[in-house]
Amino acid sequence: MRALDAKLWRELRQLRGQAIAIALVLTGGIASVLMALSNYQALSDTRARYYAEYRFADVFAQAKRAPRALLPALAAIPGVARVEARVMGFATLELPGFDDAVTGQLLSLPAADDPGLNAVYLRAGRLPERDDEVLLGEAFAEAQQLRPGDRFTALLNGRRQTLRVVGTALSPEFVYAMRPGDFFPDFERFAIVWMPREPLARAFDLDGAFNSLALALRGDSREGDVIAAVDALLAPYGGSGAQGRELQLSHRFLSQELDQLRIMARLFGLIFLVVSAFLVNVVIGRLIASQREQIALLKAFGYTRLEVTQHYGKLALLLAALGLVPGVLLGAWAGRAMAGLYQDFFRFPFLDWRLTPEMLLLALGFALVAALLGTVAALRRVYRLAPAEAMRPEAPPQFRRTLAERLGLGRFLAPAARMVLRNLERRPLRTALSVFGIGLACGIVVMSRFQFGAIEHLVDVQFQQIQRDDLAVALTEPASRRVVDELASLPGVLAVEPWRHAAVRLRHGHRDYRTALQGLPAQGELRRLLDDRLQPVALPDDGMLLTDHLAEMLAVRTGDTLDVEFLEGHRRTLPVRVVGTVREYLGVGAYARRETVNRLLQEDDAVGGAWLRIDPAQHAAVVAALRERPRVAAQGDRGAMLRSFRQTMSESVLGFTLVMSLLAGSIAVGVVYNAARLLLSERSRELASLRVLGYTKAEVRTLLLGEIGSLAVLALLPGFALGYGMSALLVIGFSSDLYRIPLLIAPSGYAVAGLLILAATALSARLVRRRLDRLDLIAVLKTRE
Repeated sequence: MRALDAKLWRELRQLRGQAIAIALVLTGGIASVLMALSNYQALSDTRARYYAEYRFADVFAQAKRAPRALLPALAAIPGVARVEARVMGFATLELPGFDDAVTGQLLSLPAADDPGLNAVYLRAGRLPERDDEVLLGEAFAEAQQLRPGDRFTALLNGRRQTLRVVGTALSPEFVYAMRPGDFFPDFERFAIVWMPREPLARAFDLDGAFNSLALALRGDSREGDVIAAVDALLAPYGGSGAQGRELQLSHRFLSQELDQLRIMARLFGLIFLVVSAFLVNVVIGRLIASQREQIALLKAFGYTRLEVTQHYGKLALLLAALGLVPGVLLGAWAGRAMAGLYQDFFRFPFLDWRLTPEMLLLALGFALVAALLGTVAALRRVYRLAPAEAMRPEAPPQFRRTLAERLGLGRFLAPAARMVLRNLERRPLRTALSVFGIGLACGIVVMSRFQFGAIEHLVDVQFQQIQRDDLAVALTEPASRRVVDELASLPGVLAVEPWRHAAVRLRHGHRDYRTALQGLPAQGELRRLLDDRLQPVALPDDGMLLTDHLAEMLAVRTGDTLDVEFLEGHRRTLPVRVVGTVREYLGVGAYARRETVNRLLQEDDAVGGAWLRIDPAQHAAVVAALRERPRVAAQGDRGAMLRSFRQTMSESVLGFTLVMSLLAGSIAVGVVYNAARLLLSERSRELASLRVLGYTKAEVRTLLLGEIGSLAVLALLPGFALGYGMSALLVIGFSSDLYRIPLLIAPSGYAVAGLLILAATALSARLVRRRLDRLDLIAVLKTRE
């Protein structure tokens, strides 16, 4: 074995503590990047394959009642490859032994010989053959434990009908099955139901007609032109405005998840890369500084500059390589586990998860870049260092009194404390780098923990301060205000507040956004609007309020006027002034008084639905009474929505956060232990000298452990600031019109991060103390040859 190779392995054994610390960080970095990227690739590839094989439509449209005779004109639109007319409606479902309200979205199946768009994937059972046979969405069937052969009752347009389940299915249209108006899925209370076209059309009085449309486009078509042509044809039949695939609810949520995975891979990858490079730089840089004389002797004995430089480069590569294999294995395990979670929420018939060769090369590149970034400056010094200069020892640090001593505080400090302060202040760059490294580890822990507090705040604002109803009732058609009196007369109903929503497209300059103009009661208490300080906002007498995020998207300020295109009713475009903005975390919207919305629609005192406050003891009775009303299309239960929200968060976001917290904790231990070991290696000669001069083991321990503890304490505040900044980057990356995470870090988040850093410091100090107590004083004090 060559002498340099023997020296390489000897140094790696000597640096095994620091090597393990670096490996921990690299393992966490590689694992987090592979976990996010592998699932991004899996979801992206699976979505593309599923959409293609099961013919997911490109454009969707709805109307009140359009004749099937319109289909040839729709198919003749330039750019349209295929048109499928469907019957779609909502119904209340009654399940044996389940008292809560269940909403079903019913869709007609194409003829048996017609493959159709948005084709169903039959998971179990068979296709319906009789009028009373249906397919159920797999998520709902699993949640309610329904199997082929089971029966349930549906109120179809006010008529009760018993339906028999003959199979369970999936569809690219409902990868993320969620009730319109909700923000999170509730598999127990929302069902996708497919049944033959003829009985469904009869139930909704749509014989010879359709109310839902799906279109596939040719590759050379222009989506905007097709949408405009579809809107023109459907306008006389109550069309509510066609929309492209990017606005389809399931596709939007899936696309948002893919964007977040990409952001997490980039952000966490960058953070872990910086920490890994920093640790490699510190270890190699300080090793080179301590081996100046050895470098000079190697060059003097004939080793070239390149050979000596390659020796330390190999050491850096070995340090980086130690985390490669564990990182790939941990990333594969975590990625596979995360893919299992995604299969519970995103209903694909298959999930193409795998670690591709490109991802393995990425992991290798991650380790190589960390080694390169961490050693390039140190290797440059090795290459340029002349033997004669290297033989001379470095100039000792300049002596000066510490800041505390210059301020006259030195007399209040013990001698050991003054020695610690002097050592920290005389090497400001080394101290700053150590503080930065520990602070970065602290910041990662803060960032990994901030979602706990942020989500609790979101829940409180959205489900306690904004939404204060018990049940939300949506009507099949807008009705007169008399329906409010009918709802208020139900036993158990304590308060009723009506609302009226209208589908609109808001335009400001070249920007536009499709949403709903929501008409609320002027003095409502069950649905409130809040400002940026979370104080209630009164609805204006005229004009409207916008969610602050929507105002940013449209570049609108208070006092500006928006063009509001109504997609129902008279379908006119009217100017409406923006009076102010409100703060919400889930979705975006526009708000006005209900009377204002009715006036803009040129309607009388119409009501689209109502929020109810009910007696908890009579919850089941109220739900049962609402089922009997044919005009009630759907019921929303705030309590059930909150439970579904918490379950979604605990199984997805918080599960991921827990994994990242564990990885962040390992980084904190690695960084702090690395700093402690480097301090011991640099000061072992000084500490041994103090032992020879008569200092006890306890006194020498106080000096070293005091310096380690001081670095940890000094790093807490910068670490909290770094954690806040990284959390802000995460919030910006996750912000969308679907939901925003508030930038709110609970005090417990800072406390956990601080305690973890102090615990890592205590553990590192204990490990270093054992080495310190076993110092061979004679060997340490020998002159190095």
